[in-house]
Amino acid sequence: MIKKRVLTFLTFFCFFLSFQCVIAQENQENKVLLSKLLPKIQKQYDVVFSYVDKVLVNVLVTPQAKTISLEALLDGFELETNLRFTLINGRYIAITVFIDQIQELDEIYLTEYIASGISTNRTGQITVKPKNFGILPGVTEPDVLLTIQALPGISSINETVSNINIRGGTNDQNILLWDDIKMYQSGHFFGLISAFNPYFLNKVTVTKNGTSAKFGDGVSGMIQMQLDEHPNDTLIAGAGLNLIHADGFAKIQLNKKMEVQVSARRSITDLVETPTYAIYFDRIFQDTDITNNNQDTNNTTTTNRDFYFYDMSTKFIYDISKTDNLQFSFLNIYNDLSYTEEATLNNQRQAVNSGITQRNLAAGLTYNREWTPSFSTQVQLYASTYNLEATNFNITDNQRLFQENDLADSSIKLHTKYRINENFTIQNGYQFAEIGITNIQDVSNPQFRSDRKDVMRNHAVYSELNFVSDSYRTLVNIGFRANQYGKIDQFRFEPRLNFRQQFSNHFSVLVLGEYKSQSISQVIDLQNDFLGIEKRRWTLANGTSVPLIESKQASIGVQYTKNNLLISAEAYIKKVDGITTRSQGFQNQFQFVNAVGSYTAQGIDVLFNKKWHDFNTWMSYSFSKNDYDFMSLNNGESFPNNLDITHNLTLGGTYTWKAYEFSLGTYYRTGRPTTTIGQPQIVNGDINYNAPNAENLSDYFRTDFSATYRLMLSKKIKSKIGISVWNVFDQKNILNEYYNLDNTVISEIQNQSLGITPNLSFRVDF
Repeated sequence: MIKKRVLTFLTFFCFFLSFQCVIAQENQENKVLLSKLLPKIQKQYDVVFSYVDKVLVNVLVTPQAKTISLEALLDGFELETNLRFTLINGRYIAITVFIDQIQELDEIYLTEYIASGISTNRTGQITVKPKNFGILPGVTEPDVLLTIQALPGISSINETVSNINIRGGTNDQNILLWDDIKMYQSGHFFGLISAFNPYFLNKVTVTKNGTSAKFGDGVSGMIQMQLDEHPNDTLIAGAGLNLIHADGFAKIQLNKKMEVQVSARRSITDLVETPTYAIYFDRIFQDTDITNNNQDTNNTTTTNRDFYFYDMSTKFIYDISKTDNLQFSFLNIYNDLSYTEEATLNNQRQAVNSGITQRNLAAGLTYNREWTPSFSTQVQLYASTYNLEATNFNITDNQRLFQENDLADSSIKLHTKYRINENFTIQNGYQFAEIGITNIQDVSNPQFRSDRKDVMRNHAVYSELNFVSDSYRTLVNIGFRANQYGKIDQFRFEPRLNFRQQFSNHFSVLVLGEYKSQSISQVIDLQNDFLGIEKRRWTLANGTSVPLIESKQASIGVQYTKNNLLISAEAYIKKVDGITTRSQGFQNQFQFVNAVGSYTAQGIDVLFNKKWHDFNTWMSYSFSKNDYDFMSLNNGESFPNNLDITHNLTLGGTYTWKAYEFSLGTYYRTGRPTTTIGQPQIVNGDINYNAPNAENLSDYFRTDFSATYRLMLSKKIKSKIGISVWNVFDQKNILNEYYNLDNTVISEIQNQSLGITPNLSFRVDF
């Protein structure tokens, strides 16, 4: 049935594409946008451009013959524009405005790292710019949390964006920042879709190690989503539709100093049930109360399933003067599911309603002041709240269970930056944060209520010295962050190091290190909490059963770039202390055990990327070994981590032909660890498990495909049609396996991955 639906939509897509080709009016201009021309120049001359995005907005240039020299090409651009092209060390070219003498450049980027719009900078960070995003296998739109999973060292053990694992860490060990506001919800559809509209973002930065001292938390990694900081020079707007949701955004300039940006996205799932929605629904709600109720002995059925999600965001930007800037940001993320359970009791048909909602509200105010060309300050205040609540009726036992997890995070940050000279810059700051978490559980029969609230106030100071040599070949960032955790009265001193040495125009070495800590984590009390859908709840460290999580990590990497070839390799070792069994999601003999331990992850991340004209190919590979150490478990011996994936390989390529772009990729990884049961299967009324995580599930394999077609509807309106197919060969992958005991009967539960999943998209940009 699914394959028939896929063929139907492929046929529809081909018809629609042909129709659009007929009505499209290609607008051939003598001049082209410089921002679109730069990637081709970089390929042709093997150079790298560094610039602030705002500099290239609406800058048009005349394309030159391919035989022209690089110097002549740049001289022509300088005559034609108000830009200066400065050759730094034979390969890196800085683009600045002639009238701007103190403009600060972004870090130098190696562009088109895997795909257009993805780049790496000198500090080892990965940056995704959605507006420049091309295409990746299975993705036609720049879903940032799906996109970064193509990078080495980053994956999702269960195929969701709400469970991103960076170098073997759990999702709650990542700090997620939206316009420098900490977020506690990352996914729509309870994890299958990113909760952040990518078209509203300026860029997304991923840090795996060597984090700036400015940032705390996130012992495994940081995902930083940044919005525009200054008004744009013209109206920017767009709208799109796919088989899951519709969205629109606009960046409207009120005057030269003020701009309002708005964005909205809403699912269409409660209006029309598309094949993609049906596949998503079956995937995310398998083995939950919604599906399990249909399997009980009381003839219970689930009806009237109503699910939808939305997100809304806005930003106000005011350049008060040349030296003063004010920004206000707001975001609302919402998921809602409700359904009816019906059963026949005492010859009467009865019905009750259950449901779950999830919301993250965030607001922030930022003021920037440039006191002198060398000294600037920033003040930020933000508030971020998270709410998860579920009402679950057991119609057979006449019982209602209400559960709620509330979080409120408010913070103030003070940041200063002083440029000592052309080589040295020092940054200092202070941050105060107050986090309050409430957990409520209310049962009607028998009557029981638990209502607990915990509050923690944290103080942090930091300092960081940045050095860049005159030749740009040496970069050193060294700093520290000192944290005082109020509730548990614990002090942490955290040094940070980021060192890069470039030995030639093509070869460089990167050394990174950091100490980090966090006082908040997600735990699972029972696997069927919150209807079994979003079973994790946020909790604060108490210094005993939930300690402060502490990590230390070191890595060394090499990078080689020449003739559109990029080869990078980075070896790392990371140890994280203070984890609990409840935060790891055990579903074996340790499921109901409360223990504190650690894990050690070590491995190597490798990337190979080569471009030939319109063809781009890459190989991403990660090898890792990840082991738990719980002194009170497994006789004190270490055993494999639940996220221990030894081999993770991605092969992919994209091809551009005229207005078409195609992408095909294959993902392979070894199966996750699992715990089997022995003989006899039941001992003393409990399941007789073998050694924990001693076996592995079958290897994971998936192939994805994407294609897009771009066309100009008018001089100012452009559009894009896209088609994607996730898991082209409908591979049956087992994501998780565990056992349940009901009286004396053991049942094996297997969670399966998404099968073949098509999607269509249409987008218009102004």
